[in-house]
Amino acid sequence: MVHPTLQSLTLLQHEARRFSLLPRQPTQSLLSGRHASRLRGRGLAFEELRDYRPGDDIRTMDWRATARLRKPHVRVYSEERERPVLLMVDLRTPMFFGSQRITKAGAAAELAALAGWRALEAGDRVGAVLLSDTELIEIRPRRSRSNVMRICQEMVRLLDRLPGAAAPERSLNEALRALLRVAHHDHLVVLATDYEGDDGETQKLATRLAAHNDVIAALIYDPLGIWLPAEPGAAVTDGRRRGVIPSERSFPKRFRDQFERRVQSLRARMRGLRIPILPISAAEPVPEQLRAALGTIPSRR
Repeated sequence: MVHPTLQSLTLLQHEARRFSLLPRQPTQSLLSGRHASRLRGRGLAFEELRDYRPGDDIRTMDWRATARLRKPHVRVYSEERERPVLLMVDLRTPMFFGSQRITKAGAAAELAALAGWRALEAGDRVGAVLLSDTELIEIRPRRSRSNVMRICQEMVRLLDRLPGAAAPERSLNEALRALLRVAHHDHLVVLATDYEGDDGETQKLATRLAAHNDVIAALIYDPLGIWLPAEPGAAVTDGRRRGVIPSERSFPKRFRDQFERRVQSLRARMRGLRIPILPISAAEPVPEQLRAALGTIPSRR
């Protein structure tokens, strides 16, 4: 399967379990501790009673449980608040690349579907901004299954339109401006892109977006974009440009170093905005990567 189908994206609602996009995370989560939420809840709802951990607020200590169980215990609360979720999915030409399981565009669509189904189950409104070479589709947040289905349908439609060699490529900044028109404050914004074409303007727009919203930046990549095992002299193409792999022995290392420098630069910029980076490989199942990165929430019986 090169790209996901509408049926496969719909079935992902059964995989959208045991992970959370909320600020409060399991200790093993990528978002735990480093993801400082800017949202202010209307109230708190009791979630669980657990062992005290270093750094827990002493005001949440449950003294009765501590005395009864002879071990420090705290009460964990969650915010009672609706938080609209906005998904930005990059489906431009550079995303139409994949060496193993699926393309980067397909992985971004799967991630968006999983986040959408998870948010809907939590009772939040879900919307999206979909970016292709020729279209910018804005879907306003709504709390309905039909809205998530519409997002999936539009993603499949854009995935089925293979980019042409002369197709004008839209900028990532256009999608960020569209997000700013909707996410004025208290939204959760999930960016699914390989960040091709990001520049100084991208940094400014991301700063404005993160000022009053929670943002999670998913970096979609393919293993072949990190390590190029092809023989020297082999022809390569990105769909528009063609070239030949240099014969220098140092080229594979330089190729990988360039990717790592780009990722480190992106991490540094996002860290300054308190935006966590969520790496997603197109070569591995996306649900498993999400649960591994965000931490698995124990099922309740």
